[in-house]
Parts: sequence; C-alpha cells; structure tokens
Amino acid sequence: MSIRATSHFVLFALAVSCLNISSAQENFLNQENLQRLQQLIDSPSRSEDQRARNQYRHPLQTLDFFDIRPELTVVEIWPGGPGGWYRSILQPYIDGNGSYIAVGEDSGFPNSPTASMADRVLVFRAHGFMIYEKPTQKYYDAIYQMLKPGGIFGIVDHRGNEAVPQDPEGENGYVNQSHVIALAKSAGFELIAQSEINSNSKDSKDYRDGVYSLPPTLRESLVGRLINRGSKSEMLEIGESDRMTLKFIKP
Repeated sequence: MSIRATSHFVLFALAVSCLNISSAQENFLNQENLQRLQQLIDSPSRSEDQRARNQYRHPLQTLDFFDIRPELTVVEIWPGGPGGWYRSILQPYIDGNGSYIAVGEDSGFPNSPTASMADRVLVFRAHGFMIYEKPTQKYYDAIYQMLKPGGIFGIVDHRGNEAVPQDPEGENGYVNQSHVIALAKSAGFELIAQSEINSNSKDSKDYRDGVYSLPPTLRESLVGRLINRGSKSEMLEIGESDRMTLKFIKP
C-alpha cells in the first residue's frame, strides 16, 4: 500500500471511529432499556391509533433524551386516562422497578406538591399551563418542589412563533420556547439541553384554529375550508406540530 493510500485509510478509520463515538454519546440509556422501550412502543397492547403517532412523537429518542430509567420515580403531569399516550409506554416500563406517578387534572396540582420525591417530572403537550386559572408560574414552581436535587424536568410542547408575542391565554395551543425557558428559570431550574427530536419545519403555525388544525385533532373551521387553509389532506401532509424538547435540572 502506498503512503498516500495508507494516509487515506488512516483518515477514513479515524472518521469512522469518531462517528462511532458520536453515535454512542447520543444515547443516555443502555441497550437493554432501549430495547425494552422499543418493545413497548411497538406493542399491540397499545392501540393502532397510538402506534400511528409514533412517527410524529419519537418516543424512543425522547425518553432516551430525558434519561428515563425504569428504576426511577417518574411523574407525568396530566397524562390523560389509563390509556394516555406516553402513559401507555411509561407505566409498564417502570412498574415493578421504580415508581410511575400520574398527576391528573383532578389531583389538585399545582397545590401542595409532594416535595423532593421525584427523579423525573415529564410534561408532554400539556399547554394547559397557559390556560388554567392559577398563575402560570405556580405550575413550574410546583414541579421544582416535586423534584429531588439533581432531578430532571423534561417538557415537550407545541412550539410557538417567537416573532409573535406569547398569548397569555394560549388559545391557539402554541407556547413560545423563550416563555417556557423563562418560567422554568424563574422557578430555579437550569436548562441543560434542548433537542430538535420533535421539530417539524412544515408547521407554519398560522392556522385559523391554531395547533388544533393539525393532526390528531384536525379541527376544520368553515372559514378555513373556504380559503383552503384547513383541508384535512393539507394538514395530514404537514403532520403533527413543531415541538420544543427541553431538559432542565434542579440544582
């Protein structure tokens, strides 16, 4: 082998080595946990509709990003009923090892949260933070109280257009990422990572019915149909909303 060929081979080997290292660093969970999660994500015990949403919600990558290990105490805020979308994955993944705690809308949250008991608190598309009666900051303060020092607060939500001021009522369902970060930091959190796992560049965020025009709601107003901005086929082509994926830590 010539010197030039040898040097090219070494450079190629180094590049492959770097790619392998980079790939390994992307995962927070070990292979056993990743495989278990994938089995649950694809499980026929989840409804066909739930599994159809996998392509938009990237549950494996998202739960890996939040480092959701089965031995932890994991709280999910407003997960829906027993068939809640992430709950259908998280509960069987954690049961028998750590603790999965569902905080429903009838729980009294954010009043009197149990202090320093959770390793992770997760919020998925619960933009009710913006529209419920209590001050928005109170929700973030309550999550901070729930977590142990070093605990992680992970949130995935419909990401608003930063060029448009945040609507304090949150009527269109979108929440500006800067607004979420400011609320979390005000509660005492530190932003340690953000990911584009759940981003969607096709989402223009300017629909008459807001995020509810997109799947899975597919709300169509009469005006929307008349100006051809609310057709279901167009919305299905866009897919689900553009979403922020943020990871905060309680110091």
